[in-house]
Amino acid sequence: MAVDLKKYREIKTELDARQVQLVAVSKIKPVPDLMNLYEEGQRDFGENYVQELVDKQPQLPADTRWHFIGHLQSNKVKYLAPFIHLIHGVDSVKLLAEINKQAAKSNRVIHCLLQVHIAQEETKFGFDANELAETIQAIQTEGALSNVMIDGLMGMASFSDDTVKVRGEMKFLKELFDTYSAVKTSNCHFTILSMGMSGDYAMAIEEGSNMVRMGSLLFGARL
Repeated sequence: MAVDLKKYREIKTELDARQVQLVAVSKIKPVPDLMNLYEEGQRDFGENYVQELVDKQPQLPADTRWHFIGHLQSNKVKYLAPFIHLIHGVDSVKLLAEINKQAAKSNRVIHCLLQVHIAQEETKFGFDANELAETIQAIQTEGALSNVMIDGLMGMASFSDDTVKVRGEMKFLKELFDTYSAVKTSNCHFTILSMGMSGDYAMAIEEGSNMVRMGSLLFGARL
């Protein structure tokens, strides 16, 4: 299925009006499809797989902003460090430390979101509320993570038709975001709440998301 440019324009107009940033999830999609959206003005693209992202990065213009939205292994951070715009799924202090290390080697500050486990599904990654509190405290007090910037939180609600449950999970994440928005240090300043995908983005925006990740609505369903 080719990129639905009409649908993209409709969604982008809607999101711009609500001051919500769109990340086009382009995993397994060919570069010409990405270029179609780039030529429409889209600059933020999200990938799940390190090798695919590394392969695509030099094929798009230099002002493309690449988001890594998958589960990132520490030993692969070095491949993304020279160019990544935002890492969405930081789910451990170990990973954060490795990002900081590789960012220093590239003489960069890498922007990150802390992933919170809000879904009632074991397949999802992320911090629970207590781990999140401990991690943010460590970021503040240790002072060693000078090559990362924590921009906010990311979470994925349950894949469920139970809208009450899904909305409740989103509300919980927004409450955590609001709690830590007051934390402003040299490496932690919450401005982004990344929540919502093609199937639930409208609800996510209602619950306070200001960044959504969409793939199937723009590129069609994966085969």
